[in-house]
Amino acid sequence: MSQLFGDLPEDDGLPGAARRVAIIVMILGTSMTVLDGSIVNVALPMIARSLQVDPAAAVWIANAYILAGAMTMVTFASLGEVLGFRRVYMSGILAFTLASLGCALSPSLAMLNGMRFLQGVGGAAAMSIGPALYRNIFPTRLLGAALGINALVVASSTAAGPAIGGLMLSVLSWQWLFAVNVPLGIVTLLLARRVLPRDPGRGGRFDAVGAVLSALALGTIVMAVDGLSRHDSWTQELLLGGIALASVILFIIRQRRYSAPLLPLDIFASQRFSMAVATSLCSFVGQGIAFIALPFLFQGAYGFSPLLSAALFTPWPVAIAITAPIAGRLADRYSAALLSTCGLLVLTTGLALLACLGEHASIPDILWRAFVCGLGFGFFQSPNNREMLSNAPRARSGTASGVLAIARTFGQSLGAALVAVVLAATSIAQASASTAQLDASAVHLSLWLAASATLLATIISALRIKHGRN
Repeated sequence: MSQLFGDLPEDDGLPGAARRVAIIVMILGTSMTVLDGSIVNVALPMIARSLQVDPAAAVWIANAYILAGAMTMVTFASLGEVLGFRRVYMSGILAFTLASLGCALSPSLAMLNGMRFLQGVGGAAAMSIGPALYRNIFPTRLLGAALGINALVVASSTAAGPAIGGLMLSVLSWQWLFAVNVPLGIVTLLLARRVLPRDPGRGGRFDAVGAVLSALALGTIVMAVDGLSRHDSWTQELLLGGIALASVILFIIRQRRYSAPLLPLDIFASQRFSMAVATSLCSFVGQGIAFIALPFLFQGAYGFSPLLSAALFTPWPVAIAITAPIAGRLADRYSAALLSTCGLLVLTTGLALLACLGEHASIPDILWRAFVCGLGFGFFQSPNNREMLSNAPRARSGTASGVLAIARTFGQSLGAALVAVVLAATSIAQASASTAQLDASAVHLSLWLAASATLLATIISALRIKHGRN
């Protein structure tokens, strides 16, 4: 890691010494906001039983946070360019911290979901411009290595969430999953105020209409998918689908005609950038499905405790910690597309192996399969992120950062909604089965769906290889 803080005469970004403190702030903020996207996953079965709600309803405790991010990522990325990345980042951390306190004090499922949504909005403000801040902090020659550290933090925090949540739940109530963010948020804000690079932003107008249309489009898509899990009427599903389609069309028209668009569509003129976005979206759909579905397999079908269920996730972040920094450094020298494709192939294999778990799977059998998934994901993410950012103009850093973040959050949100659909469909198709049988059947189907999504990502990524190194 020491190479990240060396100086050369032609370097842009912050001086080496300043980078050391700035990366601490970024790691704190990123790990805190990403962790909350998955830390409650292992508690979902417990919360569902405690509040006497259906598992499909409990999924929204996780999905409300992710959905809020997906709906607002592009908005905050644009605001970062207008108002300055530092200002938006700090505002997001503040909102996230206050909403975390609200989650800890929530007395009902409805209020908890509402606070989780607000928490997701704050997290989106910070996460949407994180990669753009990395590009301002580090010189271009170290961009891949820096993004490797960011990928390590994002992926490890996502994967370690269930393990950390399970450990906390073994000694504390679920409210502490959120209360712990309050002191961490305060420390992050104090450090950020001192060390993050100040940028005034470009100023000018903000596309509020585009922001509403993008949030409406993304939100109605996920709500339409989730509605299938509640057996809503086809009329309602068609209405949501119609609103989503109309919003997408109007959004595109608005972005083409408005002088200061929320999402400048010229960024997608780069085929490599667009394919990297599609690859990232599909891969996070697969990961989102796996992270929501596996706790139901471990606790519902196998009867493991929340703590043991959490421990079974540990190989995933350990493998990411091993591979992500290595992949980031390699992406500065070799084809990012080739590295990403190899990682995705391993990830798909790992998910298929998890889908093949038997009725009485042993703990070692689960652990090594999860490790394979982590190896693949860790080797995929940082090269793919580098591919996205390096194929976007520096003037579009904020936009590229927002697109990267929205691919992750929207993919995870869509994956979580698909798990709710599978859980509901399985309960109808196998009405006479026991709860354990239902959970096992639904999770195995979900995991095959996850493997299919990452296989699609693998195919898209492989198509980039013929274009050679960027």
